Amino acid sequence: MKYFVVTVLSKGHKNEYGLYAEHKKEAQYLAKIKFSGMILKVVEAAAPLEDQFRKFKETLFSNLKKRKLKQDSLIAAIRQLAVMANAGISIHDSLHEIADATTDKTLQIVLGTMAEDINAGHSLSKSAAKFSYELGTLSLAMIELGEKTGNMAEALHKLADMLEEIRRNIVKFKKAMAYPRNVMIAMGVAFTILISYVVPQFKSIFEQLHAELPLPTKILLFLEHLFNTYGLYVLAGIIIFLFSFRYALDHNREFRYKWHQFLLKVYLIKNIIMFSTLSRFTLVFSELVRAGIPVAEALETSTAMIDNLPLQERLLIVRSAVEKGSSLHSGLKETKLFENMIIQMISAGEASGQLDAMLQKVMEYYKMRFDAIIDGLSEAIEPIMLFMIAGMVILLALGIFLPMWSMGDAVQGRH
Repeated sequence: MKYFVVTVLSKGHKNEYGLYAEHKKEAQYLAKIKFSGMILKVVEAAAPLEDQFRKFKETLFSNLKKRKLKQDSLIAAIRQLAVMANAGISIHDSLHEIADATTDKTLQIVLGTMAEDINAGHSLSKSAAKFSYELGTLSLAMIELGEKTGNMAEALHKLADMLEEIRRNIVKFKKAMAYPRNVMIAMGVAFTILISYVVPQFKSIFEQLHAELPLPTKILLFLEHLFNTYGLYVLAGIIIFLFSFRYALDHNREFRYKWHQFLLKVYLIKNIIMFSTLSRFTLVFSELVRAGIPVAEALETSTAMIDNLPLQERLLIVRSAVEKGSSLHSGLKETKLFENMIIQMISAGEASGQLDAMLQKVMEYYKMRFDAIIDGLSEAIEPIMLFMIAGMVILLALGIFLPMWSMGDAVQGRH
């Protein structure tokens, strides 16, 4: 919504009012309804600071209140819905039944609202679109697929299987990260305690030396001063930064694009993002093609699911190429995301009329690559972790012992 300033001539006086509208024509129409007098001009302007702050607060708190559904609850509900749809029970009754049975409050609200929408004449996909944050883009795509093919039960069964596969990958990722995360937390706690309580004990000794302190000791003393004097301010600054960063990520597409671009250049993270994206893309795309959805339409749905903006932009090239009459394999080649072997497999599938079977093989290949990265995650992180531990130990050791050695040499020199 844009902000407009409306100048109104009423009883010989000019008055200015502010209002929000999608565009200037709508602002002019609203101004005629809301304000009595002659409308002199309608000009787009920056919203007042208090309005901007109010909208920022509303958006922030609405985002905090939003909650993703628990994957286990969502998968169970979708499987129940698939079974009931297969048994010939209406979607409306099925949704009501599952909403009443579930203990998940968020799921209860989502399913209950969807049931009311269907009762009011809306389609399941249109009702589900209201809860895109809670359900996720994959759920919306598969529900739409079920409506297009006329086989909602099969689409929901397949959706539950795909969500289960994604959940398994997330669990594997968390397990792989558990040991390095715990080690890093323990290191951080230990380092904070040493800086806060041990280093101050040596500070008074160092001050008595009245000598030039080595760089590691200066770093330790600076960190000690920062932690003990401004610790709360540093913590508050970190929290504010994280909230601001999250807000910018959610509401500024250009910032989100640059952040995603940066992640694609970071060691290890780039491979996780790349292969998880290609694995999910090929999974959904192969299912849509197998269900008989046209390739261009299947590409549109599959690409819309991708979270990483630079990768999404490159995969949109494929849809554009196919819509212009090019083959699928040439469009995939143009993105420079797929290996030559994959391009040849897709080309062979197109030539033989077995594209859906070949896409299944491609999906299995990318799933295998992604699983291999997750399985080797701990080993890949270990060198970074050891380097950080070594750096902290060396800093503490040199920072404390170098001045002590200097003091020992000075004492021996006097004797």
